Amino acid sequence: MAMFSLLLQPDELVRRLDEKNLLLIDLGSEESYLARHVPGAVHLDYTHIVAARPPVIGLLPDEHRLSRVLSQLGFTPESHVVAYDAEGNGRASRLLWTLEELGHKHFSLLDGGLKAWLVEECPVKEGRESRQPSHFHGRYQGHQAADKEYILAHLLDPKVVILDARSPAEYHGEYVRAQRGGHIPGAVNFEWTQAIDQERNLRFKPLDELRSSLEALGITPDKEVICYCQTHHRSAHTCMVLKYLGYPKIKGYPGSWSEWGNAPDTPIKV
Repeated sequence: MAMFSLLLQPDELVRRLDEKNLLLIDLGSEESYLARHVPGAVHLDYTHIVAARPPVIGLLPDEHRLSRVLSQLGFTPESHVVAYDAEGNGRASRLLWTLEELGHKHFSLLDGGLKAWLVEECPVKEGRESRQPSHFHGRYQGHQAADKEYILAHLLDPKVVILDARSPAEYHGEYVRAQRGGHIPGAVNFEWTQAIDQERNLRFKPLDELRSSLEALGITPDKEVICYCQTHHRSAHTCMVLKYLGYPKIKGYPGSWSEWGNAPDTPIKV
């Protein structure tokens, strides 16, 4: 199999739909998937790749549970996964970030997701598709995820920048979705939708534009970037943007504000 790019354009995927070891995963709603999906794609319910310990949600699931879910899709270490959804690719990005935490390197994000695929009149199928189940057993590698303790230890580290992908209202504590509102001290606000081009069917914005916007905020490739939102859904998309830009040190915070904002002793800035 020739290499796929991390950010895969619909027209290239159309040409390569029949390639061996290609695993297409649709993370849109079941209703949307059954109506129209990329030919060959299997459906994955987003709730199956996250876990909750209320009030903390968006956590990584148990390795055995996740392995079972991926096995049902026919996932193997040889699979090249192409993920997409119908809502800006936040869910799809969270899947790919999770696969990378398992040590899997072969994956792509369908640029623009289902929106671009449909608007650009690419082929579609209806109904449910399935793959031969596999026997995958995964182990988290510990390289992509940051926890609360890790962030607390790096709050004053000049080599680390914390990126808050939530809305400005959440960042400033005007819209509160936890016991406390505000943001992690020192965090820089870059709302995840700032990376999405509404005029180009929800694709990533041009590479140079993205790089310029991030570097203007002090989010530079020489630093480790820790991304968070409410549940590491929106910020998983931001992680994929940074990966696309070639940033070498990227982490996501799975519990995100659902953990930090509900903890009684974490420092908060508004």
